Amino acid sequence: MPSELRPGQRVVLVAAVADNGVIGADGDIPWRIPEDFAHFKATTLGHTLVMGRATYDSIGRPLPGRATVVVTRDPAWTAGEYADQVRVAHSLDEALALAAELPGDVMVVGGAQIYALAMPLATHQVLTEVHRSPEGDTRYPAWDRDGWVETARDEREGWAITWWERAP
Repeated sequence: MPSELRPGQRVVLVAAVADNGVIGADGDIPWRIPEDFAHFKATTLGHTLVMGRATYDSIGRPLPGRATVVVTRDPAWTAGEYADQVRVAHSLDEALALAAELPGDVMVVGGAQIYALAMPLATHQVLTEVHRSPEGDTRYPAWDRDGWVETARDEREGWAITWWERAP
């Protein structure tokens, strides 16, 4: 666990991933599963979201009931009218240091670069497996399943929600 975090604070990667690894296409999600949006909300409510600038821009605003930290390399970037509600970090380490002072666990919610940076630090993953193979330009990083234990699976029609913990 990074020293920047509070004791017991988890780093949880939350993503919806197609069978071919796609998580995005042209700045959007290439499917619509309303139940998964509800699952995302229930999973992240009361926690701190860490996301890249492009992911934030695709959402367009901070999500209610969650603290938001946006990671960007642009030193001049702000969240515009939401600047008082969004914290800005210029590295994942800086984002984690900010998240240590914010409520709940650290929920890493995209995009691909942020997932890849956070993967070695992650304690948990909550993945929606979307049983499709859409075209896309953004992929979830490859990860070694041998280093993780699947603790729960909720199968749905055409998709599943899975919970993973890093193996001891």
